[in-house]
Amino acid sequence: MSSEGKIPFKVGSVTYETWYKLYGDLKTSKQRPIIALHGGPGMSHHYMLPNKILYEKAGIPVIFYDQIGNGASSHCPGVPKDFWVPELFMDELDNLTKSLGISDDFDLLGQSWGGMLAAEYAATRTPKGLKRLIIANSPASIELCTVGINALLERFPEEFVRTIRKHEVEGTTNSQEYQDASMVFYKKHTCTTDPWPEELLQSFAEFAKDPTVYHTMLGPSEFTTTGNLKNWDITGIIHKIACPTLLISAPLDEIQEVAVLPFFLKIPKVKWVELQNSTHLAQFEEPEKYFKVILDFLQNTEAA
Repeated sequence: MSSEGKIPFKVGSVTYETWYKLYGDLKTSKQRPIIALHGGPGMSHHYMLPNKILYEKAGIPVIFYDQIGNGASSHCPGVPKDFWVPELFMDELDNLTKSLGISDDFDLLGQSWGGMLAAEYAATRTPKGLKRLIIANSPASIELCTVGINALLERFPEEFVRTIRKHEVEGTTNSQEYQDASMVFYKKHTCTTDPWPEELLQSFAEFAKDPTVYHTMLGPSEFTTTGNLKNWDITGIIHKIACPTLLISAPLDEIQEVAVLPFFLKIPKVKWVELQNSTHLAQFEEPEKYFKVILDFLQNTEAA
């Protein structure tokens, strides 16, 4: 069973709305719910929908939502650039858990930017209700993320890299040549299934309708961060994450091992699984193994 709705989310004097979709029943289920945090920043929940299998297979209520500025949640034309900061999304997550009545008992599954957000939330807000955390395909800092991506780019032909850098320097990242080059990289290090799954295409379509959040927080592409997250780094605080944590990554993930390692070294209760047959989106590329790892963690790890 599934249901959906919108939750009021007040920022200053303005009330926005957060759209959510729930698989399961929060009132009758004996299982702890898990909230899925999508990536981007600036994507939508659609590509995270394969995680509904956690409900279908194990009866775990799964909550998907579109972060503010994305998908079916409120878009915010005209707000200043400094509106789009991690604190906004942490406030939204707090508001979501309280509004759904689960703030005292929930798990988080964050993927890519969603994992960055979930990790910062766990480290800075230290919510008592957060029992277990899954960080999938996420870096502990943007600097380390860039180091890893640059290492992957070195494996491409020199002309390919020159094309990317030329457009970045000239400010022509909207050109078709740059977009085509980005897609070549994405198909090797973001999602290797061919063709791309419908849910993933739907998230990209939502992003294309309004790329404000992505461009403001990250920049023109995955290669160079020029936005509000340019100096984002939580390596100094992740030791404060108190709940059991699962890390998921892959050797050819655009988020390379160097960017994941601080989580493993500094989170007190942590397990790291590296999937060998996927890149950035194992829910599509290696679903059987991916969901086995997640369910093993959720079913066999004692909550905080």
